[in-house]
Amino acid sequence: MNTILICDDDKDIVSALDIYLSSEGFATLKAYDGLECLQLAQANPVDLILLDVMMPGLDGIRTTAKLRESCNVPIILLTAKSEDADKVLGLNIGADDYITKPFNPIEVIARVKSQLRRYTSLGGKGGGGPAGDLGVLTNGGIALDDGAKSVTVDGEPVSLTPLEYNILLLLIKNPGRVFSTSQIYELVWNDPSLGSENTVAVHIRHLREKIEIDPANPRYIKVVWGLGYKMEKV
Repeated sequence: MNTILICDDDKDIVSALDIYLSSEGFATLKAYDGLECLQLAQANPVDLILLDVMMPGLDGIRTTAKLRESCNVPIILLTAKSEDADKVLGLNIGADDYITKPFNPIEVIARVKSQLRRYTSLGGKGGGGPAGDLGVLTNGGIALDDGAKSVTVDGEPVSLTPLEYNILLLLIKNPGRVFSTSQIYELVWNDPSLGSENTVAVHIRHLREKIEIDPANPRYIKVVWGLGYKMEKV
């Protein structure tokens, strides 16, 4: 059974999400501020976190940053429509997705299940396994070990979120091939690519910061203007 950590300072929203998720067979943990979220995530096995952006004290953005210091489970931000800047910032520091309030229960469940599928496919709880392993893929100083779900650059380990790993996997499997942002979104997020350009760009920028010596002048992940992105053969 997957465990979902719900964090929102609005107790009614936490209660509603608890009902939605419990009805689908998920176990839940409930927190009402960022500090409590961090404590629960550290003390309990958690498979996904639903995290409100606007909270007093430690807000969702800073909580996401703290979580990413030691935790790679999927994080879905809960945001208001007016918080577009926070959505981008949240994605940039490691959130995997966001849901805009007021939310539809069907959308919440669909996005949670989508993120969990991606997480388990990368060796999370109950996932991975040698049957689907691609072995070690290399390009220049990058080595992606699909069996261990690990990445090194010039011999140094690099910690990637599930989405960053999947983007890198897609590109390194297809060196020289150009993928549009829509193609990357559909293949990695497994969702229709409506308005996906900014989301993809944010995650690729974050990925570059981890694998490139100079992210502003990338050696590996190149932009092909007007078309998309490719992994340069090195």
